[in-house]
Amino acid sequence: MSMDRTPSTLLEAVTYFADQDRAHAYAVKWRWPNGVACPRMGCGSASVQAIPTRKKWRCKECKRQFSVRVGTIFEASPIPFTKWMPAFWLLANTKNGTSSHELGRALGVTQKTAWFMFHRIRLVMKTDATEMLAGEVEADETFVGGKKRGQGLFTNALGMKKLAHGPATGKATVFGMVQRGKDGKPSQARAMVVPNHKATSLIPRIYDNVRPGSTLYTDALRSYRQADRDFIHEFIDHSVAYVNGRITTNRIENFWACVKRTLHGTYIAVRPFHLDAYLDEQVFRFNAREDDDAGRFVETLKGADGKRLTYAALTMTHPRWRLRPGRAARAEARRRKLDETPITGVSDRL
Repeated sequence: MSMDRTPSTLLEAVTYFADQDRAHAYAVKWRWPNGVACPRMGCGSASVQAIPTRKKWRCKECKRQFSVRVGTIFEASPIPFTKWMPAFWLLANTKNGTSSHELGRALGVTQKTAWFMFHRIRLVMKTDATEMLAGEVEADETFVGGKKRGQGLFTNALGMKKLAHGPATGKATVFGMVQRGKDGKPSQARAMVVPNHKATSLIPRIYDNVRPGSTLYTDALRSYRQADRDFIHEFIDHSVAYVNGRITTNRIENFWACVKRTLHGTYIAVRPFHLDAYLDEQVFRFNAREDDDAGRFVETLKGADGKRLTYAALTMTHPRWRLRPGRAARAEARRRKLDETPITGVSDRL
């Protein structure tokens, strides 16, 4: 296979990128298609000198050395490109995601390393959308997380146990929008974690992402009623019907089905403060579903430039999560209580 060609299947990708020099050359080609340039902030000079034995370059302007990893998601990573490239391929093309345990076994790295690699790739998949959604747009909210068994439950007059505070109890609220496809273009999705499903949380997201004057389709949740002023708002009451002509939310419901199959079937227990990263992963694959495997791989790799994620930033405990009871928290509370409790009685050594 020539250097100008991208592998088209997983088997070809694993074989092609097994050679370290070839994998490195591929990364260089995709980062600097018009020639190597200094990636340092404020420099960007194309006057560089190659150091082939170290796979580095020296900038003749700022007099500093750099590699293809500097200023990318690969910076400070000891993992070779022979393992990074298959990881990119897997996450970009597996519809229901790939677990870090599975990647660790496949690449011969630890689960913690594989988890960190995947989170770097998810950051690459995140797109900073600047274009507003327009035309016909479906909006909906969903709830992600497990049920609180035995907590917040009550028994109604029919003897049925129900959640005391509705379906959002103990779960993270996720809001999403899908712009319906037209003129041969597929529908496009956006999703994000929001504090709750009240109008104060949902309506600002609609104004930030949907062009005023567009047709907005939602369910009968009252939180969406404020959108009537600047949008052609139509809603469907799911207790009566799911489709009424063009009024339906089936497309966004289909996207939620893909998200929940990924979260429940592959990733199992996603922390709320990491949920946005998993949504970015699913949004990327959903929006690029009409492309082939090689196209999604290349599109993901292109986003590696200019992004950085450190392990310290990724594993920093979320303040709200730190307050949740757990073994470590309980142990720390016990130690603190023992330190604060005065010792009573008289010592026999006095």
